[in-house]
Amino acid sequence: MDKLPRCSYVPIEDPLYVEYHDREWGQLNLERGPLFELLILESFQAGLSWATILHKREAFRKAYEGFIPERVAFFDEEKIQSLLGEKGIIRHKGKIRASVKNARLFLQVEKEFGSFANYLLSFFDHYPLYEYGLTVNDIAIALSKDMRKRGFAYMGPVIVYSYLQAIGLIDSHEPGCYLFRGEIVG
Repeated sequence: MDKLPRCSYVPIEDPLYVEYHDREWGQLNLERGPLFELLILESFQAGLSWATILHKREAFRKAYEGFIPERVAFFDEEKIQSLLGEKGIIRHKGKIRASVKNARLFLQVEKEFGSFANYLLSFFDHYPLYEYGLTVNDIAIALSKDMRKRGFAYMGPVIVYSYLQAIGLIDSHEPGCYLFRGEIVG
């Protein structure tokens, strides 16, 4: 493993986590596929570690048919039951049902705003934000409130903040990390 300085929470003995940190987390990506995939994965993270989700990601991709929103939105009871038996993913009935509902809502938001990215950006004056050491901010609180009003599940402010970090609207790489691009304040 290389010796690049990374964010303090990165388990450097875990190559999958290191690769995620180095190539994806905090990198601005407003493409539809990653926006939907990470929305679903972040909702499954509630109460769990990101490492747990990350190590099940490929199984999730297979079980969720490539995270194509139109497919997930139409998962029926038979598919939901098969997901509950899928050993490679998180088999939480509430989260699985919520993921199907959230897929339908994702499509509704796209119809209303033209894209899910447009919806997310409507909460930002500028982006990306550079901040670290937080688990929530005013944007995540407002976005979470709006999402829950629309019916999204497992989208509390902390999960929404984590989602915004994952897609790079909030860049939270720490000052000691080789990917840090913000300003050191104080």
